[in-house]
Amino acid sequence: MAEQRQFEELARQLSAVGAVKRDLGRILPSDCPAGSATVLTLLGRHGDMRMSKLAELLAVDLSVTSRHVAHVAARGWIERHPDPADKRSRILRLTPAGLAQLDELSRRTTCLLAERLSDWTDDEVGQLIRLMGRLRASFGDCRSAPLRPASTAAPVFDETTRTPAST
Repeated sequence: MAEQRQFEELARQLSAVGAVKRDLGRILPSDCPAGSATVLTLLGRHGDMRMSKLAELLAVDLSVTSRHVAHVAARGWIERHPDPADKRSRILRLTPAGLAQLDELSRRTTCLLAERLSDWTDDEVGQLIRLMGRLRASFGDCRSAPLRPASTAAPVFDETTRTPAST
């Protein structure tokens, strides 16, 4: 197992992920903020789903999910159809315009990563992918309650962005 100082350095390095996410956010089209892009990405990855499932995947409250869904629906990127199993529920589905927007988001992200990592070898990029996948698997379901030592004060998070809240 790694030493304490290695975990401290890892924590410092992981803070850079925020900078990477901010840079990725800057390349989004002006009419597609990060929350909308995430909705499109999740629907593209997981297929049609209920709003409750989307809220679970986003790890945010249903009211926040509703705002994101309203935004993408207003742009014609998704459709909301009655759920045959429960007429009170809606099934969310990408439209052809939503698939086109998702393709554009993927193109922009891929271009930025290719630009920023142009001096990396294919092996290095592959190693990063494997290690990021392993890190993600080690944390399991990020929606579950985190384990914290009793002596450590827990940070307060802004539920809309899942980032530390300013206090």
